[in-house]
Formats: sequence, structure tokens, C-alpha cells
Amino acid sequence: KECRVNLVGWTAVMCLAAGLAGCGEKAAAPAVRLVDKPKVVGNLLTFPADSPQLASIKASQVTQRQDSAVELTGRLVWDENRSVRVYPPLAGRVARIFVEPGAQVKVGQALVSLASPDFGQAQADAGRAVADSALAEKNLARIRELHESGVAPRKDLVQAEADHARTQSELARAQGRVRMYGGGSNIDQTLTLKSPIAGTVVERNVNPGQELRPDQSGAAALFVITDPARLWVQIDAHESDLAVLSKGAGFGIRVPTYPGETFAAQLELIADFVDPQTRVIKARGSIANADRRLKGEMLVTAIFEAKGPRGVEVSSRAVIFSDGAYFAFVERAKGSYERVRVVPGPERGGRLTIASGLATGQAVVSEGALLLQQVFLGSNSKAESE
Repeated sequence: KECRVNLVGWTAVMCLAAGLAGCGEKAAAPAVRLVDKPKVVGNLLTFPADSPQLASIKASQVTQRQDSAVELTGRLVWDENRSVRVYPPLAGRVARIFVEPGAQVKVGQALVSLASPDFGQAQADAGRAVADSALAEKNLARIRELHESGVAPRKDLVQAEADHARTQSELARAQGRVRMYGGGSNIDQTLTLKSPIAGTVVERNVNPGQELRPDQSGAAALFVITDPARLWVQIDAHESDLAVLSKGAGFGIRVPTYPGETFAAQLELIADFVDPQTRVIKARGSIANADRRLKGEMLVTAIFEAKGPRGVEVSSRAVIFSDGAYFAFVERAKGSYERVRVVPGPERGGRLTIASGLATGQAVVSEGALLLQQVFLGSNSKAESE
């Protein structure tokens, strides 16, 4: 009986020892090792060799800046210095159309004739002014003769001279209005619109029998006449493109219609403002088109040679802006980065020109620069508070 009790007691002791041993193993689990924080000394930022943050930091080489072509979108339009748009000066109905699109016209050539009561009124005013002027002239001659004979008083002569001068002015006005519209002395109510320049009819927006009024808001011109031997190039540029734009500079244009061929043009005008809606700067060039191969409203690509300041190039993601200045992080060794101040230039195609602060062959952080900046600023803020 004593042996049985001892055996049971020993068994209990062994179980208790085993349980305690199990508890001891659980308490002896290895502790998580803490990674050292990066150190900042001056402008040098150093990470421990086994820092997991290094996986998100990548560096790229600083390269020498190469001049390259800048391509901008644009379109061809009529040269407004060689173009005219014909609108109806008076109301009327289209009676006859003399020209079709593509026709070559001379100065003064008839384009369209209108049956216009308003023009008939102008002709009638001119005829009435002729009659009034003739009557005033006869009356002046009679009064002058009577005055010289001592029959008519001086005031009658003065009044006759004033009436004559007034009718002469009205005659000049009425006849000038009729001449301006190309009418003669007959009252036929036929208003003929003529071409003020020599050129090609490129648009016709009028039909037989159409009623026309000069006060039609937004109405298209009846005819557009231009000289297609020279065209304008309307170019859409952005603020970053201003470095390659200069008045009088030559550039080339390419059109899909003629692949591999470049046409020479010249820049004539750069707008003084940025469109607040599209953030686009309008520029305008001109191009000779004597062979008429280029057509109005063609979409083109304007090619400018980039002639920016000399320097080196880096990825635009390598440069950050802070406290009114630009900075980049140069990789001095693996995990060691120096913050340097740089002077950036124009950006093109994701590459940023650096005028000073970096040298060719250096490695700058292109991915993770913002992380380094946050660590750098956070370390300096902590040091200042301490």
C-alpha cells in the first residue's frame, strides 16, 4: 500500500514537472530584434545595412543633357492678312450666285447679287439728293443776281448759300453710300457684292433665294476668299515649352498626309497670356504654300529644336521642392545619401534639366526621394526640439 501511494505521488510529481517544463519553453521564445533608426549628420542620411526601407529606394545615373526636338500640336488656317470674309451690308434676297468654291476671282469681280429694298432706298436717296442739289444751286444763282441788283436782302443770300451747301453735303453722302455698295445712278434695287481682293473662293455659305440680313447673330460669312499660297500655323504650347519658342525662329511641320517630309515655317507671334481654362499658350507661325499641297484645317505637328540651358539631366522624380528651394539626394554609398541643393531647368519627357548642383555620373535617388526627405526633416525637427 505504501509503495502504491509513492508511485502515485511520483507520477503526480513527474506530471507537474512536465507541465512546468512546458511553461518554461513558452516563456523562452526568442524576442523580436529591433532595427536601428537612420542617422542624419549634417546633410548625410545613413540607413543600417539591413534596413527594410532600402528596398523602396532606387538610384539612377545623372546624364549629360542632350538637345532634342520638341513636338507640339497645331493646325493650318488661312492667313488672315490675305483673307476676307464677305457679309451682306443690307437685307435682301439672293437673286444670283456668280462663283463656286475653288473659283479664282479678281478684285471687283461679282460674287452674288441681291434684290434689296434697302439698297433701293439708298439709290432713291441719292436721286433725291441730286434733285435737291440742282434746285438749291438754281435758287442760289437767282438770289445772288437779285442781291447784286439790290432787290434781295443780304439775309436771303446767306440762307440760299447755306441751303446750297447743305444739299451738296447730302448729295455727297447719298452718292458715296451707293458707290460704296457698288451701285450706279439707276434705282433697280439690285445689290451686287464684289470681291475686295484677288484670291480663291474657299467657302460659300449662301443659296439661291435665301433671305439675308446684316444683323443675323453668329451667321457665317457668305464667302471666304483667301490666297492659299501662304498659310498660318496655329500652335498649342504649354508653359514648359516657352524655352524653345522665340519670335522669328524657324521650325518644321509634319502632316500625316506626307510621311517623312518636313515643311519649313517661321514663328511670328506668341500670346502674352495662358488660357485659364486649357492652360494653353497660343502661338502662330506662317508657312509658304506655293504648290498648294498643304490645305487649310490640316492637323500638323510643329517641331522645334530644344535650345535650353546647358547642364545635366535627371528623372523629374529625383527633385523635390522644400522651403522655397529644390533638392536631390545623391547616393554616396549603399544606404548613404547626401541631400544637395539643385537649380532645375525645363522639363521634357519626364527628364528634368539641372543647371547646377549635380554632375554627370553621380547616382541620385529617383524612387524614394520623398521618403528620404521626410526622414531628413523629421530627424532635424527632433534635434531642434531636443
